[in-house]
Amino acid sequence: MLTELDAAAIRRWCEAATDSVAAHRVEIDQLNVFPIPDGDTGTNLSMTLRSAADQVAAHHASGAGPLLAVMARGAVFGARGNSGVILSQVLTGLATAVGDSAVADAQLLAVGLRRASEAAYAAVARPVEGTMLSVLRAAADAACQQCAAGATSLAAVIETACRAADIALRRTPEQLTVLAEAGVVDAGGQGLVLVLDALALVVTGRERPAGELDVSGPSGTRGQVVLERARETGSAAFGYEVQYLLRAGGSAVAVLRDRLAALGDSLVVADAGDGLYKVHVHVNDAGAAIEAAVEAGVPSQITVTRFADQVGPTGVGAERSGVAIVAVAPGVGLADLFRAEGVFVVEGGPTQNPSTVEVLQQIADTNAAQVVLLPNASAIGGVAELAAEQARALGVTVAVVPTKSPLQGLAAVAVHDSSRRFDDDVIALAEAAAATRFAEVTVAVRESLTYAGRCQAGDVLGLIDGEVVEIGSDVAAVGVNLVDRLVAVGGELVTVLVGADEHAAAAAAHICEHIRTRHPWVEVNCFTGGQPHFPLLIGVE
Repeated sequence: MLTELDAAAIRRWCEAATDSVAAHRVEIDQLNVFPIPDGDTGTNLSMTLRSAADQVAAHHASGAGPLLAVMARGAVFGARGNSGVILSQVLTGLATAVGDSAVADAQLLAVGLRRASEAAYAAVARPVEGTMLSVLRAAADAACQQCAAGATSLAAVIETACRAADIALRRTPEQLTVLAEAGVVDAGGQGLVLVLDALALVVTGRERPAGELDVSGPSGTRGQVVLERARETGSAAFGYEVQYLLRAGGSAVAVLRDRLAALGDSLVVADAGDGLYKVHVHVNDAGAAIEAAVEAGVPSQITVTRFADQVGPTGVGAERSGVAIVAVAPGVGLADLFRAEGVFVVEGGPTQNPSTVEVLQQIADTNAAQVVLLPNASAIGGVAELAAEQARALGVTVAVVPTKSPLQGLAAVAVHDSSRRFDDDVIALAEAAAATRFAEVTVAVRESLTYAGRCQAGDVLGLIDGEVVEIGSDVAAVGVNLVDRLVAVGGELVTVLVGADEHAAAAAAHICEHIRTRHPWVEVNCFTGGQPHFPLLIGVE
């Protein structure tokens, strides 16, 4: 039984956590309650940990603190999906607390869990209880309380934290209605429990009994009917990104939070210490967001959809010039469409989310000083923001336009003008994306209760702006209904992207003919997108 965590113990923990989550990846994926194909939580967590493990295996750090920093860095660069981004911030918080220390005792572990919880909450614009955030906070609270009560045993602290995390996990259905309806616990929380259990195994030598995870909620049963789950990214309805440093008092900052929350979303107010705060928010009224800062304190380094130039230690920023656009594309045809417009492409999408390092590499390959990043899917938003943050540290100005569909990305690219000031151009791209309503036709992968009623695996689903609004049995028929819904509220141009499904082209042709017959005043374009899982993507401008 260990009394301290050294570098060897961190290596064993990293390996054990990676193996445990990989072994239960499918079970965690099955906890997801969104009925359409997406980047599932177990897969995202597993790939994030694998990236961390690869970095640890390649590094020869001799202290616990330095090796934790390597582990965290690997997770940050390999983070996939929102759950992977959150886990990377958990490891970053732990690494920050341990610092350069060669070993970590019970007290440092408790402080590290507290820092991890704070970092994870800060990484999420609108924290939701009943998620892995709640599970982590419960573990951190229990560990700190144990130390405050005089405990010095590393084993006692980690086992107390694991018990608290397990209890919090089982309470997640009480906090989120979607989980209660499904009769399951939160997928990200389950993954985090496995990561903490792996640490307990390294410290105590005692392992969780092998076998299938007990992932039921308090009722002890796993329901088959589930609800749609809200996606954890900002809304494309807000077209301006405002950031600034703010020197202010704590009470004024609390008021500022409320004002900015009412103006928009993607809100983060990070405490940098000594009365200084970093503020980030997406809004439509940038002036109001800045005015709120002036009333709260003394703002500086104010940017609107433009980030202050930073020159990293390698001097990369001084060697770069010009403007480039980087877009995530989930199909060969879509990639070709973006490349034809001079856009740099990161291949990937639902079920194949690109990693932070893949996005960052493409940003670097542009050799541009200013880059617009288009994630083109809600599930990739967190990875895009993390990659942008890493790129800024290298001196690249990066603006993330929160596109939720490749159709919004194409609309944004269409109005790009490199002769404009960068911030003005980003605003134009964001406005074009926000003005593009999009629909998706896909096939349900599991039984689910949606806002359009109950669907079964194999049903054809029609989504508008990410919400299921049609359930049917025929791709073309569902697509026609979606077009009629979108055009009914206005629109001059319909774009149809044909997916990889062998029947998609025929369905698209039927829809285009329907538009020409029933909506002759509307222009229609049809392209081969080649996207998997979604036979049709439809956009209206």
